[in-house]
Amino acid sequence: MHQSTTTPGAGRRFLMLQGPHGPFFASLAAMLRASGAQVLRVGFNMGDRVFWPDAASYIPWTAPPEEWPAGCASLLDRHAITDLVLYGDTRPIHAHAVALAKARGITVHVFEEGYLRPYWVTYERGGSNGHSRLMQMSLPDMRAALEHADEDVPDAPAVWGDLRQHVFYGALYHFFVMVANRGYRNFRPHRSLSVVSEFRLYFRRLILMPVNRMARWLATRRIHRGGFPYHLVLLQLEHDSSFRMHSSFASMTEFIALVIDGFARGAPSHHHLVFKAHPLEDGRAAIERTIADEARKQGVQARVHYVSGGKLAGLLNHARTAVTVNSTAAQQALWRGLPIKAFGQAVYNLPEFISSQPLPEFFANPRRPDARAYRDYRRFLLETSQIVGGFYSARGRRALLRQVVDTMLAPEDPYDALRHGCAAPRQQLRVVT
Repeated sequence: MHQSTTTPGAGRRFLMLQGPHGPFFASLAAMLRASGAQVLRVGFNMGDRVFWPDAASYIPWTAPPEEWPAGCASLLDRHAITDLVLYGDTRPIHAHAVALAKARGITVHVFEEGYLRPYWVTYERGGSNGHSRLMQMSLPDMRAALEHADEDVPDAPAVWGDLRQHVFYGALYHFFVMVANRGYRNFRPHRSLSVVSEFRLYFRRLILMPVNRMARWLATRRIHRGGFPYHLVLLQLEHDSSFRMHSSFASMTEFIALVIDGFARGAPSHHHLVFKAHPLEDGRAAIERTIADEARKQGVQARVHYVSGGKLAGLLNHARTAVTVNSTAAQQALWRGLPIKAFGQAVYNLPEFISSQPLPEFFANPRRPDARAYRDYRRFLLETSQIVGGFYSARGRRALLRQVVDTMLAPEDPYDALRHGCAAPRQQLRVVT
């Protein structure tokens, strides 16, 4: 007696562009092939090549960047691509590819770091962050879709992944680009720094992790022992696409100056201001010095503090408010019911959550978000675009692959699937070994 085997990926032809540093895209391709799909990968440098073990499906792009739009169109047509897969949709090579794919009716699969990170990753179709379909959805739309969902919301696990793995893969990727990129002489990084500078920053961060951990512990200890009320500023990487593409700030310096000015003019005199750096802040921008200079100008240097990365929960637990451009970390503040002031486009920037008060008034008398509305919003995300797992740890990748391939092969994107009552069962969170 023969057992029936279905191949849901049959007839699908996936083209992958750049993914997260490390082996995730290669593992995803193997699972897609197991479903019956065909998968190709375009690589733009030696870092891309090293993490793609299948030479037969690898397409090196060695032409100048200005030839990419025409070359991408040719690839999509010549290989009869049905699906485009990428990590982030704002870097130029991805933005061109997304536009070309949409014009051809090709399904665009976008991966991003989790909107509810670090225990989930984001998977959407068509675009993410400021290009996400969430930007056009209201809370009533989400509540209507949730009528088809379960009532429970999973808790986050106590342990998941390791920042060192993220930094390690980033350093390794840039090392190969730096020392073995002879075949990709026309490669230009999507960020302003050279590949050598990127590698040095990753390597320096990896080496200095113990020193930074001690400095962070001391700064956090001073804040906790100070006994003062404080407002928390959630900083982002200045070169991050969300900051560059979905806000009006040209630099982090502009944002820092704005926040300290608002704090000096509005916050009670016994309140303090704590700037929390992004966990991957690598020193390319002189953030700490900028904060000290701006605080001195406003005469509030004794009430302004800087914490270099690390865990966010301990600081959030005692904060009065949180201020950000559009950091996803604001979701952790909203989960705690903290008043939020945000200045950029973000998927959570809804009137039920984000304060519209002028910044001095916000610091003086902040308005709390609608906690019940946020619980509904978070539940909607967990039922749709947030998938359990991670890109960088082995157990995170295993958890992610268990669910994301079926989600990619489904005829509807997660938002429409939930609205029509046919969303895939949600994987429960637990530590995966």
